[in-house]
Amino acid sequence: MSATVFNNNLKTLGLLQVSKEQTEIINGPAYKEYIKILYLPAGYKLRVDFACYHTQQPTLFFISPNQYLELEIAGQESGYFIFYNRDFYCIQIHDQEVACDGLLFNNIRNMPKVELLENEIAFLGGLFKEMIGEFQLNDSSLEEMMRTYLKQLLIRATRSWKRQHLTHDVTDQQSDLEFFRKFTRLVEQHYKSKHTVADYADFLCMAPKTITHKFNRLRLPQPNEVIKNRIILEAKRLLVHTSLTAKEIAYELGYSDPAYFSRLFQTKTGESPSSFRVNF
Repeated sequence: MSATVFNNNLKTLGLLQVSKEQTEIINGPAYKEYIKILYLPAGYKLRVDFACYHTQQPTLFFISPNQYLELEIAGQESGYFIFYNRDFYCIQIHDQEVACDGLLFNNIRNMPKVELLENEIAFLGGLFKEMIGEFQLNDSSLEEMMRTYLKQLLIRATRSWKRQHLTHDVTDQQSDLEFFRKFTRLVEQHYKSKHTVADYADFLCMAPKTITHKFNRLRLPQPNEVIKNRIILEAKRLLVHTSLTAKEIAYELGYSDPAYFSRLFQTKTGESPSSFRVNF
């Protein structure tokens, strides 16, 4: 199957099979601007930002446009690669429909994967076949059918993500789960200008201690660490994928004192921004 792509009025969604032959295309610049979903059987190795993943079983990966993706090794079985833009489907606007923002995408613990159970593998196999069939049919309702299939995938994957990454008692406490997502989305929106727990406490209309208490209950790192980790992740991306200086990156991330930012980076990573860039 070659790339099958829907394009209409700036709305784009495409599907292609993943194999050894497709690796260079997926790693190239063509898909950088898109939201990406990868379905990879066992035997694949990929890098997302600064983490490496080896698939031991069929796994879904969710990649935002600002994340770095490199497929390093392709397994024996073919996988699937979905790419689409926000004009086709925006998870922020349609949050009530799929509730995946802050879990599958923009996750504060940077866990972009879901390992699948047998029934989930069977469901997704059927879903991809339906999508391929829909492209071949090329009916006037293609766009809406594709959006329906995409939503089914996101809803099922969100349920699987909760099963895999959250304890059952937390999953049952809907308010805690919604807090987890809300905090995540706020950090993603404001990490360049808001650096303290107190900043986010103001957004959430609660005391900083309450946030810490909720994080402890969710078995998350301390909220201050979560904020700083997001800032450092962006600093690493900018160091590796742009030519900005450490001083320019400090300003980009909202620090008026580049020396303070460099000390923070050194504390969090064990090396200076310049040595991180050279070593990577």
